[in-house]
Amino acid sequence: ILAQGSSTKLNATPPPLAAALWSTPLFAKMRTLCQEESIKVPKDVKITIKSKMVEVTGKHGNLKRDFKHLPIELYLSDNGKKVCARMYFAKSKQLSMLRTVCSHISNLFDGVMKKYEYRMRLVYAHFPINATITNNGTTCELRNFLGEKRVRVINMLPGVKVEKSAQTKDELVITGTDIDLTSRSAALIRQSCLVKNKDIRKFLDGVYVSSHGTIED
Repeated sequence: ILAQGSSTKLNATPPPLAAALWSTPLFAKMRTLCQEESIKVPKDVKITIKSKMVEVTGKHGNLKRDFKHLPIELYLSDNGKKVCARMYFAKSKQLSMLRTVCSHISNLFDGVMKKYEYRMRLVYAHFPINATITNNGTTCELRNFLGEKRVRVINMLPGVKVEKSAQTKDELVITGTDIDLTSRSAALIRQSCLVKNKDIRKFLDGVYVSSHGTIED
C-alpha cells in the first residue's frame, strides 16, 4: 500500500523486441511465392511467344510487342489456346504487372481482329477549321484555326489512316490496328490546335476526341 502523497512512475517503455513487433506488421514484407494470370487466345488468331517477344497475327495484319523489360515468365499453354504470365517472389505492387501484360496482349488481339477507331470533332466558334487529308490518308492538314494563316501538317504514325467522316460534318476518323499508335496519332492532331495566350475557358476552338473503341464487324 502506497503512503499518502507518494507517487510512483510506471515504466511504460516496452522492450526493444516488443517495440519492433508492434511497429511493423508481421506480414508487411511477405512475398508471394508464385502468381499467375492467363488470357484465352481467340479463334482465327495466331500467336507466337519467344523470349518474351509476343507476335500476334490476324485478318488485319500482325502486331509485335516486347516484354523483355519485365521480370515475368510468358508462355503458351493448353495447346496454344491460352497465354499465361507467371511471376515468382513478387511483392503486392509488383504483381500488378501480370494483369497489365494480359491487357496489352488482349489489345493486340482486338487490333488484329477488329481495328481501333478514334473519332474527332472540329470545334470552332467563328473561324471554321478546314481539314484536308493528303498522302493517301497518312497526313492531315488543318487550316484557318482561329483565323491563323499557318498550315498545321500532322503526319500519322505508321499503320494509321485518317479520313473525313461520311455521315457527320466536321469529323475526322482515325483507324489502325495498334492501339498505341492510333491513340498517339489522335493526340498529335489534338495537340496541334492548342489555344495560346488566351483564356481556354472562353476560346474552346480545337479538335477533340469524341469517341473511341474497336470497329464492330
